[in-house]
Amino acid sequence: MNIKRKRKKIINIADSGALSDLAFLLIIFFIVIAVFNVNKGFLLGLPQKGSTKIVNVEDIIKVILTKDNKLIYNDHNVKLNEIEKIVKERLEVKPNMTFLLKINPEARYQDVVNVVDSILTLNVDNFSFSMIEE
Repeated sequence: MNIKRKRKKIINIADSGALSDLAFLLIIFFIVIAVFNVNKGFLLGLPQKGSTKIVNVEDIIKVILTKDNKLIYNDHNVKLNEIEKIVKERLEVKPNMTFLLKINPEARYQDVVNVVDSILTLNVDNFSFSMIEE
């Protein structure tokens, strides 16, 4: 009497999908343990007070955003469209000028986004913002 023995099939690891599961878990693991750098804004590389470097003040447009959504430029209240006009005119003369936005800590987030968005649509390369220290 002949008895047929069933042979166990050898499972190929590549066919089982285990490698894709392992790869997925490794990707998730590295994303979770990654340290994300939280920026506090763009840095404006100005020299220190005692430095011998000379920075042309005319290359910087400094605008202050107050807590009640007022934009202050050269000690005058201006609207956002006026700032856009000033930046356009300055970019024609000095294409590498810097826009510096000083933000009051109590200013609304949406107001900051509106200013940043309008300035970036003008293709300003050098943009910096910081919080006003009280």
